[in-house]
Amino acid sequence: MSAEICSMGNLLRMTRETVSNPREGAAQILALGLSGQALHIAFGLVIILSMLLGEIVVLISPPAPPEALNISPVSLGVVQAAFLFVIAHAITRIGQWFGGTGQYTGALALIVWLQFIFLVVQLVQLAAMLIIPPLAGLIGLASVGLFFWLLTNFVAEVHGFRNLWRVFLGLVLGLMVFGMALFAVLLALLTSVGGAA
Repeated sequence: MSAEICSMGNLLRMTRETVSNPREGAAQILALGLSGQALHIAFGLVIILSMLLGEIVVLISPPAPPEALNISPVSLGVVQAAFLFVIAHAITRIGQWFGGTGQYTGALALIVWLQFIFLVVQLVQLAAMLIIPPLAGLIGLASVGLFFWLLTNFVAEVHGFRNLWRVFLGLVLGLMVFGMALFAVLLALLTSVGGAA
């Protein structure tokens, strides 16, 4: 990837264009043809940036009550990295089952790009927390809709699907199944830890 593409100004321009036209933005990322090594470096960078941003949020937020679950930004980063890798593989395999033509490298590139976009959203939300706190909550709500809108278009683009509603439904069902499986695993782990104690 050239230094021109990696410049912050260009990345922010691409972010704006992707939000306004997600499929075109996804097509631009896929057209870069990033190698596996470049993708994994970019993946590591967005995870590290996410952890740093999480630490900043913790520092400026009011102290959590003693009974609150205290999870370090590093732990959250590890969980986030694992989650994004699983999502990239799921997008690849499930899309291929339904006739899609996407490959893992393309899915991972778009997941990394999605994560970068949401780092920008988090920075905007952080600024709102400092200047207009109520606006930060609205940005958080809007970001949920933006996540599904971008992810739906990204999956459609990487696999060549045309019906966005079917892709969206597949994503919702897939996330529900993944959530239930994750809940079952966590419940089993908690039960085993409780039994050992």
